[in-house]
Amino acid sequence: MSTQTIRVDYLARVEGEGGLYVRIRDDRVTDAKLKIFEPPRFFEGFLQGRHYTEAPDITARICGICPVAYQMSSAHAMEQILGITVDGQLRALRRLLYCGEWIESHVLHVYMLHAPDFLGYSDAIALAADHPEVVKNGLRLKKIGNALAALVGGREIHPINVRVGGFYRVPTKRELQAMVDDLKWGRDTALEMVRFTAGLPFPAFECDYEFVALRHPDEYPFNEGRLVSNRGLDIDVSEYDAHFVEEHVRHSTALQSVLRGHGAYFVGPMARYNLNYDKLPPLVQEVARDVGFDVPVLNPFKSIVVRSLETLFAFDEALRIIEAYEEPPQPYVDAPIQAGTGYGCTEAPRGILYHRYTIDEQGLILNAQIVPPTSQNQRTIENDLRLFVQEAIDLPKDQLTWQCEQAIRNYDPCISCSVHYLNLEIDRE
Repeated sequence: MSTQTIRVDYLARVEGEGGLYVRIRDDRVTDAKLKIFEPPRFFEGFLQGRHYTEAPDITARICGICPVAYQMSSAHAMEQILGITVDGQLRALRRLLYCGEWIESHVLHVYMLHAPDFLGYSDAIALAADHPEVVKNGLRLKKIGNALAALVGGREIHPINVRVGGFYRVPTKRELQAMVDDLKWGRDTALEMVRFTAGLPFPAFECDYEFVALRHPDEYPFNEGRLVSNRGLDIDVSEYDAHFVEEHVRHSTALQSVLRGHGAYFVGPMARYNLNYDKLPPLVQEVARDVGFDVPVLNPFKSIVVRSLETLFAFDEALRIIEAYEEPPQPYVDAPIQAGTGYGCTEAPRGILYHRYTIDEQGLILNAQIVPPTSQNQRTIENDLRLFVQEAIDLPKDQLTWQCEQAIRNYDPCISCSVHYLNLEIDRE
């Protein structure tokens, strides 16, 4: 009997701390664990006793890459308690702010963190030495996303212009029009981004996933919709706790989320794309068909192409919103405080982000629950690794290390950021 143990003691370039453990006995993978040993930061506890109006600003500090998602989920939950409906141009501005976040997050992942792995480069700097225009385009695309987030949200990182009911200030038509030329350039360049990523070499690896995402009857989802899956789930966001449960595992300080009676599930760009392809604008669908990416997409390594298609969508959607924009008469909708429980779920770049809050008659938060996308994907990441390592079990150490890294990076895990390389140690008995 032979036993091989693959240990990745520390996943570098992650916002947080994690490792990988794979056990192989007689050429069969018997165990695979994504070890998260980052200490909890207790944001749910920080929120208790704070006024409901503080939730968007406090939760934005959870992540520097997707703060808008945290703000939007918290705002939606509080608005449900207060009976507020945000529609019209304020709702459109929220979608515009989300466009900025998706652009900067997806572009960072595609160009700086993931593409070098497919092309055999150690990092984006090495990639830039041979392909400077590719990296330059990526940097400019990300800069446009940051500028859009700053214009609508007040600043690039941890925006300060979002409040329950809307915004503290809304941009003028002239301010938004000033971004049109950059956004048009970005849309054209995102087309090339799709073609570039679609030409990358992908391992032959497909799985039968349960995808979960928001679905809206009229649009590709950012902020609103019902939670659906490709295996029959179709629920209101308020029913989340009846269908999803977080479990503690010994090898991780982060809770792992599972779907009751189903187990692991998959959230993020691939889930949105497979469940909402028909809601993408004709431009994006046409490009997707041209590069052979009609639905379904079941290879997680191809998620880099789906992120590129979503980047193209975000540029196109931003231009559509700006063209139709008229400055609203006031920047927010107000309502009297009332006690209650509210639920919010929006689509962060990495997948659904669920918030639940209970507030009292003074507007103080009594309890909070926040379930980020990566904790929902952890069980699926482990399943992928178990299956992928089994198929690649005979690879040399360096190649196995490289491809394990790619398999993890497919999810752009936010612990809070993406892995870049693995320090792999193999023990044989």
